[in-house]
Amino acid sequence: MITIIAGTNRLGSYTRKVAKEYERILQEKGLNSAFLSLEDVHSVKRDANFESIEQKYLLRAKFFIFVLPEYNGSFPGFFKLFIDNTKPNEAWLGKKALLVGNSTGRAGNLRGLDQITGILNHMKMTVHPNKLPISVINKLMDENGKFVDENTLAAINTQLDEFIKWV
Repeated sequence: MITIIAGTNRLGSYTRKVAKEYERILQEKGLNSAFLSLEDVHSVKRDANFESIEQKYLLRAKFFIFVLPEYNGSFPGFFKLFIDNTKPNEAWLGKKALLVGNSTGRAGNLRGLDQITGILNHMKMTVHPNKLPISVINKLMDENGKFVDENTLAAINTQLDEFIKWV
């Protein structure tokens, strides 16, 4: 199972829109996925709600697509808190990840993708080498959250085609 995680708890973010586009494109390619937005995670303590989310979206998954916005030259602290609250050996150990960054700036969260790669490797996850930083996200999507930029769509399709071969 593939789980797509929109890695911010901010409501109405571009990150959620990008993650939903990944879900849509995967579906067009014939693959189903589970979708988790951290907007839906209301606790970073191990309560029944968190454990239910962990069971449904993390423990069953073998592959992850992490969509991470750029916050202050890195990825969101809430995403790190989320990871830290999980059972790491059950949720992450030996699994594979595809990374997507996004920002309204020019680097597409390139630094954050490098930082999370180190963390995921430490947790014994394998990170696909084609990490996609998407810059100026506010100019690449329409008002419905669909990509309108052909070059970006081509890059996403290439990344996903490589990932599907890896899956």
